[in-house]
Amino acid sequence: MLHYPQIDPIALQIGPVAIHWYGLMYLVGFALVWVLGRWRINRGYTDLSLRDLEDVIFYCVLGVVIGGRLGYVLFYKPAEYLAHPLEIFYLWQGGMSFHGGLVGVIIVLLLFARKRNKSLLEVGDFVAPLIPLGLAAGRLGNFINGELWGRPTTLPWGMVFPHTGDGIARHPSQLYEMGLEGFALFALVWLFARKKRPVGQVSAVFLMGYGTFRFLAEFTREPDNYLGLLAGGLSMGQLLSLPMVLAGAIIFAWSVKKSSRELTR
Repeated sequence: MLHYPQIDPIALQIGPVAIHWYGLMYLVGFALVWVLGRWRINRGYTDLSLRDLEDVIFYCVLGVVIGGRLGYVLFYKPAEYLAHPLEIFYLWQGGMSFHGGLVGVIIVLLLFARKRNKSLLEVGDFVAPLIPLGLAAGRLGNFINGELWGRPTTLPWGMVFPHTGDGIARHPSQLYEMGLEGFALFALVWLFARKKRPVGQVSAVFLMGYGTFRFLAEFTREPDNYLGLLAGGLSMGQLLSLPMVLAGAIIFAWSVKKSSRELTR
């Protein structure tokens, strides 16, 4: 059994200004997107420019923060935030929904694609391989915050999180998700995108991969106490991930069919 290392959530304090690890992890995530995006542009994986990459990152920051926060508010704690609406802006306390952030990113990328006379899937195929390492950084932020801990376990790496107040060893599910949704998904999508693929397939692999990894990781994650397990004994995260897998499969099948038609012309 392991004990949570009691990491101070504040990385740096300058007078009244506190810089939290959680926020820093988001900065690390977007920095990784910038580095990987430059690499793909410089090697000709897209006709987007470095200026386009900067615009994409700016739009995605807005999409992730606004969509992620509103998604958390609407999907997980609508009653609580309705009673205390100002707490919606307390981002340093954690509370972001990946699925809400994804919706926000899709919306801003759609606007960006229209300005560049491209399809959403073309832009999505460029952005998808850049995202997973940023997700890994976000999950590390969850671990540092001591939030989103796992279900009880007797495994030797079970960890006691002080915030639970029960002294029970639990799965370090934040680290599982960092490994699956972050590193494993990065390897899957990055390697798949190394070859030229029909439009939409890279985006589809990302959607199916994330949805599958998140669905599996949720079996080790403690359900939110204000929601519990929902339909079919599944968590909210699992229910939100299933449409991602389905959407990815539909997009992939459509892309294969479309590319086959173009080859036979």
